Amino acid sequence: MDFGDVKKLSGLSPFELKDALIQVASQGDRLMLNAGRGNPNFLATTPRHGFFAFGEFAMTESERSFVYMEGVGGFPQREGIEARFEIFTKANAGRPGVRFIEAAVSYVRDQLGLSAGDFIYEMCEAILGCNYPVPDRMLRLSEIIVGQYIHKEMIGTHPFVGRFDMYAVEGGTAAMTYLFNSLRENGLLEPGDTIALGMPIFTPYIEIPHLNDYQLIEALIDAPSENGWQYTKKELQKLLDPKVKAFFLCNPSNPPSVKISDEVLGDIADIVKQRPDLIILTDDVYGTFADDFRSLFAICPRNTILVYSFSKYFGATGWRMGVVATHEDNVLDHQIAALPEAALKELDARYSSITTEPRRLKFIDRLVADSRTVALNHTAGLSTPVQAQMVMFSLFCLMDEPEAYKHAMKRIVKRRKEALYRELGLPLSADPNSVSYYHLLDLQEIATQMYGERFGAWIVTQLQPNEALFRIAEETGIVLLPGRGFGGKHASGRVSLANLNEYDYANIGRSLRKLASEYFARFEQQSGKARRSSDPAVSAVVVKPQKAAKAKGGKKK
Repeated sequence: MDFGDVKKLSGLSPFELKDALIQVASQGDRLMLNAGRGNPNFLATTPRHGFFAFGEFAMTESERSFVYMEGVGGFPQREGIEARFEIFTKANAGRPGVRFIEAAVSYVRDQLGLSAGDFIYEMCEAILGCNYPVPDRMLRLSEIIVGQYIHKEMIGTHPFVGRFDMYAVEGGTAAMTYLFNSLRENGLLEPGDTIALGMPIFTPYIEIPHLNDYQLIEALIDAPSENGWQYTKKELQKLLDPKVKAFFLCNPSNPPSVKISDEVLGDIADIVKQRPDLIILTDDVYGTFADDFRSLFAICPRNTILVYSFSKYFGATGWRMGVVATHEDNVLDHQIAALPEAALKELDARYSSITTEPRRLKFIDRLVADSRTVALNHTAGLSTPVQAQMVMFSLFCLMDEPEAYKHAMKRIVKRRKEALYRELGLPLSADPNSVSYYHLLDLQEIATQMYGERFGAWIVTQLQPNEALFRIAEETGIVLLPGRGFGGKHASGRVSLANLNEYDYANIGRSLRKLASEYFARFEQQSGKARRSSDPAVSAVVVKPQKAAKAKGGKKK
């Protein structure tokens, strides 16, 4: 591999650069391992068993109709469905998932105070996928149940006044797409406006604002590694600038995977008191891997849009499921209402086909309509079987009072991180705010810990962008993503701790250590030459070999 070629690739998004890295890693007969993407190799089985068991019951309900027709069923019938469900669970006791759905119905009835019959009917119709999503924003009981899960994981015991609305979407990526679009369509973000990005951050948040669709100016709010990946008060002061319309961030961060500390949450809350007009979008996909997590949605609910995806925690990237949440009293609705009359008339015309009172339409309902170009609002909504599985995931965690699943997930990623550092031969620093789903491998920091500050400063002057990543791909078949693409340093790589086995992370550690040791040998050689050339007593000895090398047409590097 000619590392000079990597210069041509340095401008690519990390998710596009991965294709070149995969090509290098796939050379020969060895197995290529992609540690760049965040797709976990673990998943939650119990709620999936529950989904399929509920599906079997739903099929029996459908087949009660049109019995005289082969292969044709009908809609489930609400009357008597609770009794039929009890008969089904007793007849199938011991089969995978049956005990779970039996407990889920009991929990919905006894702990959430909802109608068991209505819940069973909603799940049957949802799993069968026999009707459009009604309501289109989210199924009625599903929104309540998933809302309980979101409250538990994102808000916890923090005092929270009022209710919040949710929109079920096709994962966090759909949430981002819809939000950027609706913020623009409703005049909340316009070309030339400034938005703040909490750095490092998921790459698309950096890339999307530059598109012709938005043409936004970015102000970067840095959370440096030397500050434990926490925003400093000095950086947060940038948010006081009235030109900054919105603050987008990932919490826990991506890729360092460090949650915002309670102290910094308080600092941001103080900023919001001074900037009550500030819009915050918090992407909290990895919050469920943290202990005692609190979202900015809990701290500043009026100003904050919450994005959450079920993909990573439940190993459900293929399901494409997530939610957007906004408080019932939010700055978005207030800012839309305060737009100039001319802008309001334009929005009246935009939404007039779906409501006779466009000005009373909440931002989150505008989000639903905009996701289907307004005219197709009547067919909006997330696939109902996906919503049903989302409910199963939510109930699984709501009923898991000892949080056994959460502890198991945290143990998996922590052991993998320990294996990586064990082979690096470096201590693994303890950070109570670290989530460890991803990890940012800073080659300068690693080199400094191994051989000292002078070497650490020197090595970053020698490495071309992404060179270390191509070396690792070539030598081990393992793909990492460049940290620079997430707003990190160029000599760094994002490693997902979720999608490989422990020995694979040990291989990454060994490869990095070998790379650092090779560069250290070069560093010592160059340092020795520099010392000899500066000594008059030996300068003549040094010059002659260099001239000889040039005479042969060679040039040492």
